[in-house]
Amino acid sequence: MLGSRGSLRSFQSRNGMSCFQVSRLGTLMEPEPGNPMEIEGVLNPAAARGPDGNLYLFPRMVAKGNFSRIGIAKVLFDSKGDPSGVERLGVALEPETDYECRSDGGGGCEDPRVTFVEPLGHYAMTYTALSPRGPRIALAISEDLIHWKRLGLVTFCPYGGIEFDGVDNKDSCIFPVAVPDPSGQPALAILHRPLFPGTRPEEKATEATPDDLDLHRESIWISFRAMNIEDGEPSHLCRFTSHHRLAAPVAAWEMLKIGVGAPPVLTRHGWMIVYHGVSDVSDPSKPNFHLSYAAGVMILSKENPSTLVYRSPEPILVPCLPQEKIGTIGNVVFPTGIDRREDIGQPDRYDVYYGMADDRIGVARLDVPSSLPPREPGDGSRAKDPPKTEKVVLTPSSPPTGGPPE
Repeated sequence: MLGSRGSLRSFQSRNGMSCFQVSRLGTLMEPEPGNPMEIEGVLNPAAARGPDGNLYLFPRMVAKGNFSRIGIAKVLFDSKGDPSGVERLGVALEPETDYECRSDGGGGCEDPRVTFVEPLGHYAMTYTALSPRGPRIALAISEDLIHWKRLGLVTFCPYGGIEFDGVDNKDSCIFPVAVPDPSGQPALAILHRPLFPGTRPEEKATEATPDDLDLHRESIWISFRAMNIEDGEPSHLCRFTSHHRLAAPVAAWEMLKIGVGAPPVLTRHGWMIVYHGVSDVSDPSKPNFHLSYAAGVMILSKENPSTLVYRSPEPILVPCLPQEKIGTIGNVVFPTGIDRREDIGQPDRYDVYYGMADDRIGVARLDVPSSLPPREPGDGSRAKDPPKTEKVVLTPSSPPTGGPPE
């Protein structure tokens, strides 16, 4: 593993459906021939700049039987400053704990997102632990991106009759700085997408008569906890006590599900999130359904990130290359990592790293515009809070056995 390299095959495309301009830069990583840890794919990487200034990816490496580890790879750049390949450096996390391993020998550490959290002075990695009870959000911290300390599973207090614990949860990331919680106090904030029973994309796609959108169950949430630091170490960071529903599916391209992609980054317009949306692109005349995962952009208020100020009406990136349409799960672009290119004097350029068809890793250049279009009244971009008296009864879903990204 150590020192092995991957090369970049370049494809250029331009998406004109949004004021955010995106250019594909190519395929950055593919399964390494002869490597059993990547035999079923290398995908969905976190991305972070290390203390040495280098950019590191943390790809999900899938071995036989959907057994996933989180790897480490250093990104290599060409003379123009574009990503050109990777140097594999080993494994960051592999299933070891009871919440990452199952009794049948399966398990997984999947789909990480990494953020340097300034008040803590540590990198924080959220990842999906494929536990015996199903997928759950887990948290680990590091000072150098190489050595990681597990903090355990993230838990959430009930809200408005909604029980989060015991429910599958994925697509999570943490803000890099303290932000105001609902009471106005500085707090650590996490974005996440609970997978309440009946809201998985494949479940909704097969409904004979789709129900109305259930905002309680089908939204991206933002949750908060007070910042606590003892002797420079984070303490009790896995328990989140305050919640706000951020956004629900609105447009046709995301109607089956939305979820957070890359961690939030602060731009001139506010906090930018590159997220994914899922739609059904089946032929109505055929019995099987076919899901499509595309990517869009949300902007949250800098002062109050519980407020959504912009949402791209159309996707900025859709599956169109063979590498995105054909793979372990076809028709998938799944953004999970983002890198601001201040290192080459382009602060409005962001390189987005994404999974391609659940099999390999691509990278695209995203340019943030100087201004945003005016927000249209009634655009439905923000979900309304539920009545405090309403009780939602939830039943944990059964542990997954592999399948499409969620």
